[in-house]
Amino acid sequence: MTPAVPLLTVSDLRTSFHTRSGVYRAVDGVSFSVDRGETLGIVGESGSGKSVTCYSLMGLIPQPPGRIEGGSAVFDGVDLLRCTAAQARSLRGKRIAMIFQDPMTSLNPYLRVADQLIEPLLIHERMERREALRRGIEALEAVGINDAERRMQLYPHEFSGGMRQRVMIAMALITRPELLIADEPTTALDVTVQAQILELIRQRQRELGMAVIFITHDLGVVAGLCDRVQVMYAGRIVETAGTRELFGGPLHPYTRALQRSIPALQAKGSSLYSIEGLPPDLSRPQPGCPFAPRCGQASAACSSEMPALRPANGGHAHACTRVHAGEI
Repeated sequence: MTPAVPLLTVSDLRTSFHTRSGVYRAVDGVSFSVDRGETLGIVGESGSGKSVTCYSLMGLIPQPPGRIEGGSAVFDGVDLLRCTAAQARSLRGKRIAMIFQDPMTSLNPYLRVADQLIEPLLIHERMERREALRRGIEALEAVGINDAERRMQLYPHEFSGGMRQRVMIAMALITRPELLIADEPTTALDVTVQAQILELIRQRQRELGMAVIFITHDLGVVAGLCDRVQVMYAGRIVETAGTRELFGGPLHPYTRALQRSIPALQAKGSSLYSIEGLPPDLSRPQPGCPFAPRCGQASAACSSEMPALRPANGGHAHACTRVHAGEI
């Protein structure tokens, strides 16, 4: 039986920002794939390259100063990095959709929610406005917004933070996309609303059968939502595995440190653990493993050799020389 072709295959993606202080290598050789209906989590500290990776796929990197230096991102046979502007417009907002981190800055404050919500239908499906408004009401009701017909005529500032995020989800899913990219969609929300939004994404994914790339710095969120996880640090993937395998046996010292940082896993009354030091300055690349200066298990070789992402067992892979050598 021929194996299924992934919906999205990213190979050796490299994105840089050319600034006065130097070239900032935000994404440096990232490769991964996403199957239809699968949820892939991308985790890491702020500045690790998570969002830039997905902004590169969506063609949202400001150029200049940004520049996609190389690689490919093939979505259902179309390379997103080399397709024409017309091809990109036909895919973005229709077959590929994105939920952004802050709905207040993503929604236009001067337009009613109705006009923003139905815009993808008017553009991509050339739907009549009356029919689009009907679909818009259904989309808001599907994400748990009551009295949708009246609320569609409100402005974004008249919604709470959680409700604005629900509007963003409804807008992203109104064209029934095949791939949804969610860029830290619960960061600014309280715990209760966060749980509701995550359950909503999970429910709509089941109903539509779409693939999801979920970007977050919170490993706890990933544990209950994703099928696979890839951990990013300093623009590179340092570990990737199925969610259960990653949480059951993280291999890379950075992944172990991230997991140790989850408050719920720490002993009650103990001091909260945090990773010492700061991520490296990506405009001044140093030889060796970028995590070595912060790693309590680094050896002299770690500061001179850049480790490659290599398979460990099954679908588990990591980029740590000492773990591969069986030293830690």
